[in-house]
Amino acid sequence: MATDLVEINPEDPQPEALERAAAAVRRGKVVAIPTDALYTLVADPFNLRAVSGVFQAKGREPNRALPILIRDSMMAEELAGELNNRFFLLARKFWPGPLTVIVPAAAKIPLKVTGNTGRLALRHARSIVVDKLIALLNQPLISTSANISGHPTCHSGIDVFGTMDGRIDLVLDGGRCVGEGATTIDITEPYWRVIKGGAISEKEIGECLQP
Repeated sequence: MATDLVEINPEDPQPEALERAAAAVRRGKVVAIPTDALYTLVADPFNLRAVSGVFQAKGREPNRALPILIRDSMMAEELAGELNNRFFLLARKFWPGPLTVIVPAAAKIPLKVTGNTGRLALRHARSIVVDKLIALLNQPLISTSANISGHPTCHSGIDVFGTMDGRIDLVLDGGRCVGEGATTIDITEPYWRVIKGGAISEKEIGECLQP
């Protein structure tokens, strides 16, 4: 597969670039885009061929869940089996922003997306490109770091292209992403825990969730 590289302005995305990415996602392809926290691979979470394409592009183990990008908390309610009070506290405080929240997945989510765990990692990014692409498609998107598993995450579209040429369909090159990676928190157990450190500290989360 030949990977295409298309420039995009992350602050004022060109409609034709967004439409090209949306068309690729509709066809079950994998696309790399800039966000507020590094570059990410996006694809249709309800298309099992696309889901497999993400795992193959990254060389990712199939027992690892694929995070999902959403536009708002209403979309989260449609995708989650159940949302507790912690979710709404975190969403109100940190979204849009670099926080991924693990919740129980609704039955409509393919088990493969959850890494066969039945849990879903959701994020509402502070990104115009993400918001506009989700609006164009009217659906959430798989979102996992744009790199080969075990290798560093890419900070620029050129880096992504150099790393993943031939593995994905399209790279939207919005220049260099300077944001820190997202923090991931699991709120499905009686006690919440940070799974992966990032831009939001455990202290900030603790202050948000304190009784």
